[in-house]
Amino acid sequence: MTDQTIQTISRDPAPTAPAHRAKARESTVLGLTRKDLTLLIVVAILTVFAPFILNPFPADSALAQFNAGYPDLMQRFVIFGIFAIGFNILFGLTGYLSFGHAAFLGVGSFAGVWMFKLLGMNVLYAIVASVAFAGLFSVVVGFVSLRRSGIYFSILTLAFAQMSFALAYSVLTPITGGETGLQLAKTDPRIFGQSIADDGNIPVPSFFGLEMRDSTTLYMGGWEFTLNVGYYLCAVVMLVAFYVAIRIFRSPFAMMLRAVKSNQQRMNYTGLNPKPYMLAAFVISGMYAGLAGGLMVSMDPLAGAERMQWTASGEVVLMTILGGAGTLIGPVLGAGFIKYFENIFSKINQATLEGWFSVFPDGLSDLLVTLVYPFVGKGWHLTLGILFMLVVIFLPGGLVQGGQKLATVFRRDKNANAVEGPAADQRSQAGE
Repeated sequence: MTDQTIQTISRDPAPTAPAHRAKARESTVLGLTRKDLTLLIVVAILTVFAPFILNPFPADSALAQFNAGYPDLMQRFVIFGIFAIGFNILFGLTGYLSFGHAAFLGVGSFAGVWMFKLLGMNVLYAIVASVAFAGLFSVVVGFVSLRRSGIYFSILTLAFAQMSFALAYSVLTPITGGETGLQLAKTDPRIFGQSIADDGNIPVPSFFGLEMRDSTTLYMGGWEFTLNVGYYLCAVVMLVAFYVAIRIFRSPFAMMLRAVKSNQQRMNYTGLNPKPYMLAAFVISGMYAGLAGGLMVSMDPLAGAERMQWTASGEVVLMTILGGAGTLIGPVLGAGFIKYFENIFSKINQATLEGWFSVFPDGLSDLLVTLVYPFVGKGWHLTLGILFMLVVIFLPGGLVQGGQKLATVFRRDKNANAVEGPAADQRSQAGE
């Protein structure tokens, strides 16, 4: 071996040292990379200013019915966003499709109401109990269901959800309230709070004195913006849940889950046991669902068995796929999209359509109303189904993929202009 070869070998590792140091410095605030931190900040800004962003039309405008900036709907946006984020940790990372997550949502709801009945109306009791009980229940369900994979896993989770619904609806009525649901009463003990409020009614949920229903309305010209305590509490919880999801997605734990999704059989051949990782992902996902259930009863202290039905599980599947399974922001977008359709498009009735199309001749107006009416109002599911089919066919990556394609197109146009501009100047100078 020549001296030149020895020198070349000795110099090879040296340039890699700065690369390792740069990679070590890649993590910034809160253990997030710059890209993830930017995403978290953007989500936080959108969440904080949602009451203003979701009310683009004046209150007295004919289009005001499309505003979504009222507290109840915004609370649903963030609560179901948490539900979808948790579901995405299981489905997006492992590819295991669960049709039983509504059971954890229901368990969290019942646990939360019982905390209101036994301990007090501080929502902290309900949130902690909801996460804990949903986590315990998901350990049992996951331990049994994860013995199978593929469609058999999905069927097992569906069976657990339907059994839970049946138990809550007709068997465990002293615990769940049965058909009428679990409600608060003036006779509840509430050890750490008042059983009856000063006005003689049942106390309302609060967070260390801040009642969830308290709101402040801002009037700016023809616009009305409502700032609600309950919404902002849910928003803070969602941001924390979103941050935890980012850390999970960027962890070695997530790499193991992606390996399961890629080829579980090959992973078994390497001697690694994926079951503990799968069970951990299932339990974390179930705890997210329980957290969503606890927040739901914190805003409206009533829990019913219908939250455990398979349709609720199917809804979170649609949210995740529509937004983009396996992405961070996708499930939140999907949850907001579906809840907007559910609450806004479902309110469009025949009289509304007749007002819209009144500018056309009578015959054409009646025809348009007849054609559009089946897709709005009670038929909003039909519109959602068509949109879901289009997304699955043309954007398998969901709304996130659509946004990425648009960004790519704009970036390509910008780069083309950057190249064509100097070239055009050179041609003009050459012509002179």
